[in-house]
Amino acid sequence: MANDPFAEFSLERAIGLRWTLRDIQAGRLKLSPVSDEDLRVLTELGLVELHDDEPELTEAGAAVLND
Repeated sequence: MANDPFAEFSLERAIGLRWTLRDIQAGRLKLSPVSDEDLRVLTELGLVELHDDEPELTEAGAAVLND
C-alpha cells in the first residue's frame, strides 16, 4: 500500500488498529469495545468518525480495509 496510514506504528500496533477498524465495520463493539486510545488514533487519522457517540468508518477507513 503506497499510502499506509499505519506506517508510523509498530507492526503489532498496526495490526491491532486494523482489527479495530474491522470490529467497527462489522458492528462487533459489544463483544470488542474500542479502547479510548484506539478511537483517538483512528479519529486523528481520519479513518473513524463518531455519530451519536458510536464510531463509524469514514470512506478512508473503509478504503484501508479494502486495500
